[in-house]
Amino acid sequence: MGSNNKRIFLSSPHMTGHEQKFINLSFETNWIAPLGPNVDRFEKDISQYVGAAGALAVSSGTAAIHLALRLLNVKAGDKVFCSTLTFVASANPILYQQAEPVFIDSEFDTWNMSPIALKKAFMDAEQEGNLPKAVIVVHLYGQNAKMDEIIEICNYYQVPIIEDAAESLGSTYMGRKSGTIGKFGVYSFNGNKIITTSGGGMLVSDDREALVRGKFLATQARDNTPYYQHRELGYNYRMSNILAGIGIAQLAVIEERVKQKQAIFQRYVRELSHMKEIVFMPEYRGTRHNRWLTTLFIDTEHPFFTPFELIQELEKENIEARQVWKPMHLQPLFSGYRFYSHSSHFSVADRLFEKGVCLPSGTNMTEEEQSRVIQTIQSFISRKRKQHFIAT
Repeated sequence: MGSNNKRIFLSSPHMTGHEQKFINLSFETNWIAPLGPNVDRFEKDISQYVGAAGALAVSSGTAAIHLALRLLNVKAGDKVFCSTLTFVASANPILYQQAEPVFIDSEFDTWNMSPIALKKAFMDAEQEGNLPKAVIVVHLYGQNAKMDEIIEICNYYQVPIIEDAAESLGSTYMGRKSGTIGKFGVYSFNGNKIITTSGGGMLVSDDREALVRGKFLATQARDNTPYYQHRELGYNYRMSNILAGIGIAQLAVIEERVKQKQAIFQRYVRELSHMKEIVFMPEYRGTRHNRWLTTLFIDTEHPFFTPFELIQELEKENIEARQVWKPMHLQPLFSGYRFYSHSSHFSVADRLFEKGVCLPSGTNMTEEEQSRVIQTIQSFISRKRKQHFIAT
């Protein structure tokens, strides 16, 4: 095996071949501007697929989170609780609103928001007489958080939930689609997601009125007057008609993509789970994990290799892998904000970051390419294990 092998990406776009039909339609009808029939259809298709009352197509998942915060009237000085183990886009919109993020740890069952840590944060907030305006729950790598427990806590304190389901389109929780359980759900169609529009996002909700207001804010908050008039701050957040056309074709194969992602995961499990150092991200009971990325955890008290070394080894073979997200509470940008850990002894999110690896999981990866990934991991761990035993 040499580095002249074709590069294997973490999760590259996978086109169906039907996207061009909808793109061409945009050109033929001259619907090149943002908005148009493709946008309307894509919104309808998404809301039908996930079972939400309505959907709003926007320029990114980040924009959708920002709109959700605006719709919940999050203002300067307000608190917003947010999963710490996530990509920065989950938390940045809190700062857009000049609000204060409070980060909540993960737990090992799901790698997602810990109901125990969330409860601690709420109890403190109640004592201080300053409850959060919203809770942003992230469904990491396609895995659903423990929504029953989280909803019970949030309902008790009457605080709405925004589900950051950017990575979990196609996942289900107790029979419901990920992103439809909280007040608002957010999906991302970035290039690496399970389906893509190259760039784009969607806000879903059962509150149709909120979505109408969201649409108004996303189109520069233009008043209904014969001239351009604005009473409120708005954004240029709507999805283009061309990109929505790509989305229509992509959404048509979402179930197939979930099956392909799960098959990739099963193959990794079959070939690697006998290695006691490797523990895969679990699938929580009563849920369907879309396995957007196959992620694993190096499980030894004194590991003889680090995620970084494994990633470097894969890179030598022209294979892209990544560490698990660096938690938000460890980011220089958020260093001054509060963090609630799951356990009094350690942070679960820190452990997952220190010991977690994301493996190539693209649905257009061939079995041969996946075998290359698996063989590289197997030989690396065997070699490290030998070195370790010789040294000890």
